[in-house]
Formats: sequence, C-alpha cells, structure tokens
Amino acid sequence: MSIEVGSKLQGKVTGITNFGAFVELPQGSTGLVHISEVADNYVKDINDHLKVGDTVDVKVINVKDGKIGLSIKKAIDRPEAEQKPAYTPRPRQGQGRGNDSRSKDFRSKGNSFQPKENFEQKMAKFLKDSEDRLTTLKRSTETKRGGRGGRRG
Repeated sequence: MSIEVGSKLQGKVTGITNFGAFVELPQGSTGLVHISEVADNYVKDINDHLKVGDTVDVKVINVKDGKIGLSIKKAIDRPEAEQKPAYTPRPRQGQGRGNDSRSKDFRSKGNSFQPKENFEQKMAKFLKDSEDRLTTLKRSTETKRGGRGGRRG
C-alpha cells in the first residue's frame, strides 16, 4: 500500500520536537505530525499528548518533495453532526439586529432610506480623509522643525 493523501495508517512515534512529532509509517518512511494536528484543542506541550514509542493512528494530509504531512486529529472518525463547520456565516449588518444603535440614530434623523456606499465612494472618502490628515500632520511638524514658511531668527 503506497502513501497517498487521505489514507489512514498506523505508525509509531519515533521523535518529539517542540513543533510536532515524527511518526514512522509501515513502509519504513517517516512523516511529521505538526503540533496543530495532534488534538482538537490547543496543544501547549506536545509531551502531554504523545510519548516516544506510542502507536498512533494518522491520516496523510499532504505529500510534498518526499515530506509526509500527517494528522492525528483528522484520523479520528466522528459523526457528521459533531464535526465543526469550516465556515459559520454571521448575520449582515442590519439583519437580525433590531436594536442596533446605528439603525436607531438613522431612524431618529428622519431618514427613510440611505443608499449603501459602493467601493468607489468609500475609496474617495478614504482618500479625502487621508489627505486631510496628512496635511494637518505636515503643518504641525513643519512649524515645530522650522521647515518651509517657518520663522528664522
């Protein structure tokens, strides 16, 4: 059986470092289980989870330039409902938040509709604000250093 991405194997821990553990696979090749792939929770010290000589189930997550990336946490079979979703969408602004203070301020001003700014409008506003800040900054530093237009005695 060759080592392919996605295959589950059993191996023996041959070495532990501060960034992961080296696992010897059945064909005699060695792969690395990165510390982030040891357990589902945060692993501060890998020695709390693994010892040299332990037999572990691993899943091959990548093979690149002869280096084999392994995962212990992905080798564990879990029911579909227990697995964490890769992405949980958050509600958009104004949706599902009836008590948002910005929407109250907007309604209290008597406005019934305010079109959403597009990218160009936001960029123009940002550039204008940025220019104003730079101008103010230049003015304050020039007077302190005696630069252009400053008094000389």
